[in-house]
Amino acid sequence: MSGSNGGGGVVDVAIVGATGALGFGLAVRLASAGLSVAIGSRDEKRAVAAATRARKLVPDGTFSGSVNRQAVDGAPVAILSVPFLSHVETLAQLQGAMRPGQLVIDATAPLAAAAGGRPTRMLGVWQGSAAEQTAELVPDGVRVVSALHTVSAAMLSDIEHELDQDVLVCGDRKADKERAGELISSINGLRWVDCGRLENSRTTEALTALLIGVNIRYKTHAGICITGLPTSMNAPATAAGA
Repeated sequence: MSGSNGGGGVVDVAIVGATGALGFGLAVRLASAGLSVAIGSRDEKRAVAAATRARKLVPDGTFSGSVNRQAVDGAPVAILSVPFLSHVETLAQLQGAMRPGQLVIDATAPLAAAAGGRPTRMLGVWQGSAAEQTAELVPDGVRVVSALHTVSAAMLSDIEHELDQDVLVCGDRKADKERAGELISSINGLRWVDCGRLENSRTTEALTALLIGVNIRYKTHAGICITGLPTSMNAPATAAGA
């Protein structure tokens, strides 16, 4: 599933906003799993610096650093990990770099902190959720799922820490969710769970605010684990697109 980005390198996944805590943690974990990662940022110098820092943590990893648009260009999968305040602006800047068939995994949570409020509260989004906003703004043919809202950025960045949690994935096409799930499951200790249509992102995004409150109260980095699921998680017993 590799592609060639604007810099000429072959990449498996681009991370938009990878200089942030969650994006950087995903970058080092995915590289540890053997994937080549394009680290994107609005500032090229910051992206290059993040790639250098990532190589120190994962010496055998394959990283490149560039502006977001160049990182996404040619990458088969792009993870969107930006503050909600810059969500629309970032997607507008990426318009010309996205291609039909490309998969966008949106990890954005519209926290009230983006408007000066508390991080334990959510902002209202006209489309219903950040992921639905993304689906409205990307070019035709670009696939969108939402995921990774409940994974601790601190735990991802600590590559010595053993993960053991579920990642909730929402999307309107089963094949897109499976594609995202394959990428997520490449990170040891993460299991993906099909949570239905993209509109359910309204619930999964809000779990970010909920867990932030839990983490503050208990001084921890809580995650989500769902019990009672079938052993074979790559083929959940749900109707197509449900």
